[in-house]
Parts: sequence; C-alpha cells; structure tokens
Amino acid sequence: MTTVRQIQVTFDCAAPDRVARFWCDVLGYELAPGAEGETAWSACVDPTGAGPRFYFQRVPEGKVAKNRVHVDVRAGTGLVGAARLAVLEAERDRLVALGATCVEVLAADEENECCIVMQDVEGNEFCLD
Repeated sequence: MTTVRQIQVTFDCAAPDRVARFWCDVLGYELAPGAEGETAWSACVDPTGAGPRFYFQRVPEGKVAKNRVHVDVRAGTGLVGAARLAVLEAERDRLVALGATCVEVLAADEENECCIVMQDVEGNEFCLD
C-alpha cells in the first residue's frame, strides 16, 4: 500500500525573506509562523493547505547554473492558442511587477502549448504554464 506524503520545495538563497515574500505574492501563499524578519530561513504556506510548503534557506554561495528542478506556475491550465497566451502574458506582467524577469516566451508547436520561462527575484528559473 502506498503512503501519500506531503512535500516541501526548498530554495537555497541569499535573502530568504525577500524570496519568500515574492513566492507568497506569486502563489497567494502566506508567510509561515516564525518566518517573519531577516533570519537564516523563511517559509510560505498555502492557506488552504492544498499546496506544498515553500522553504527558503540562506546559503553563502550564489546561484551559478540553471536549476535542475523548477516550479511550474499553472496559470493557463485548460486553455489553448491565443487565449492561453493572453492569460500567460497577463500573469507574466503581474510577476514582472513583483520583481520577476521574463527570460523567454516559448511558442506552441505540434506537441506543446506555449509557456513562458521566468526567473524569480534571485534568478531561479520557473515557468508559466
């Protein structure tokens, strides 16, 4: 019998509070109790309890390569074509205003719908999907 476990997504970063606040704004999450202020860690949680906890820990080294694992923010689920692209572009603009960077808009092809590659406030890649 399989046991279902909750997961936590952990980010190594220079400024845990700043990165946590960014992701709280992106996802509609809240800072976890005890995560306020400039400490060696911060975390944000889904207020509904459905999504994973995001944990941010301070590390001395900076990011030097592309992430091997990244977060997909599912903004365009169920949409296709121009309608999907319009929703993703609107979400991109909202996230850029929060401090994200747009890296690339990937156009739809025969196999995949469009998506937008982004970076958070410390350069961690994620996709608007």
